[in-house]
Amino acid sequence: MNGGKPVTTPLVVNEKQQKDDGAQEADASRYKSLIGSLLYLTATRPDIMYATSLLSRFMQKLSQIHYGVGKRILRYLQGTKEFGIWYKTMTNSRMIGYTDSDWAG
Repeated sequence: MNGGKPVTTPLVVNEKQQKDDGAQEADASRYKSLIGSLLYLTATRPDIMYATSLLSRFMQKLSQIHYGVGKRILRYLQGTKEFGIWYKTMTNSRMIGYTDSDWAG
């Protein structure tokens, strides 16, 4: 995927993914490897969580269209390399939390 044209969104807007879309079946091992890698990456890139979880629904009945959507996510990542969460090692760190006990009532 090096040198591919980056895209601005991980999914095409208003495009529905279907289990039986009539497309040719994709290579299962490559698809599962792609989805596994994307799921691992969601720890630092929560912006791809929805798209990745959507594609993980089609593990049993995958097609070339689903594989193409996975490649689109890779193109999105290529164009947004500067995005993400950076977990930095710190000494003397402490966690601060807030809770709204009456649920904004």
